[in-house]
Amino acid sequence: MGDAHRVGVVGLGVISRAYLDTLVGRPGVRITAVADLDPARAVSAAAGLPGVRALPVEELLSSPDVDTVLNLTVPAAHAEIALGAVGHGKHVYGEKPLTAELADARAVLEAAARAGVGVGCAPDTVLGTGVQTARAAVEAGAVGRPLFATAVMVTPGHERRHPHPDFYYTDGGGPLLDMGPYYLTSLVHLLGPVRAVTGASARLRTERVIESGPRAGERIPVEVDSHVSGVLEHAGGALSTITTSFDGVATTAAPIEVHGASGSLAVPDPNRFDGEVRHFALGGGSWRTLPPSAGYAGASRGVGLLDFVAADGHRAPRASGELALHVLETMTALLRSCAEGRRIELTTSARPPAPVPLTPSGNWPRAARS
Repeated sequence: MGDAHRVGVVGLGVISRAYLDTLVGRPGVRITAVADLDPARAVSAAAGLPGVRALPVEELLSSPDVDTVLNLTVPAAHAEIALGAVGHGKHVYGEKPLTAELADARAVLEAAARAGVGVGCAPDTVLGTGVQTARAAVEAGAVGRPLFATAVMVTPGHERRHPHPDFYYTDGGGPLLDMGPYYLTSLVHLLGPVRAVTGASARLRTERVIESGPRAGERIPVEVDSHVSGVLEHAGGALSTITTSFDGVATTAAPIEVHGASGSLAVPDPNRFDGEVRHFALGGGSWRTLPPSAGYAGASRGVGLLDFVAADGHRAPRASGELALHVLETMTALLRSCAEGRRIELTTSARPPAPVPLTPSGNWPRAARS
């Protein structure tokens, strides 16, 4: 296998803990450095990781001890960090979305191609047994020819539990950009790329009240639409409808359902790696639960980076920058359709990545890459 692939982490917020729990001690990878805009946070994180240095951000991006930069910053900083990493000849793998703006995402992939380095991006939840088992069932003909799918994400909003929810209601926020990557990436895995979108949206409240933390009782403005619905036309002919909302209380709808001429499939929450996949065959009389048949079993955030590292140029990484670009364009085109009231054709496409065979936790990808 050669030397372990060296990873430098930029951004040490809440999500970083999940990544570190996955990556530390895994064969084939080694965390060598961490950085954060708050130097004290970097020092604290490094103290709990033997052999890991706390560095200023720019020094980590240029460090000869880093092969891949794991970009866990806020979305507004994704492009700057990714371009900085690529500019120093580093691979980069980041949290979703790839960047906050579509033009920046294109720039990152173009710069990476010129530099001969790779770009990967979350979500990697779709590589778990939930979505992968559903994909395997679709590809095995469990629903016949897929005709349409539904995707539903309904919550009452982040202000009930988040002490600083402002971002979710300002430019760059909203339910689609927040949660859409999980649902849309899953739909591409299940039904293939999207060729056109039509959308409608609404802002049902002009302000929200923070309900937790030191700012409890404070009113914040809602500057973006908080309910977004759309129709996605897949290149293979299937249609998907998606609803993402911060304006509902609860729903009994399955997060994703796929319907075909001979069956229907209920897919679990795409923000989780596992979950129950249920199938209803035409004439079958009832739903039945399918046993896990594909995906990284027991997975957690960071498995997409392990897959990215293991690809090593021999295959396309499953959580790829190209797929993330296509998902980002799907979301931005849908929001533009909402604003302009018209159907919009996409300019990008992305093949569904190779399916994941059923893989126990101990056998997750472990090959080195540099």
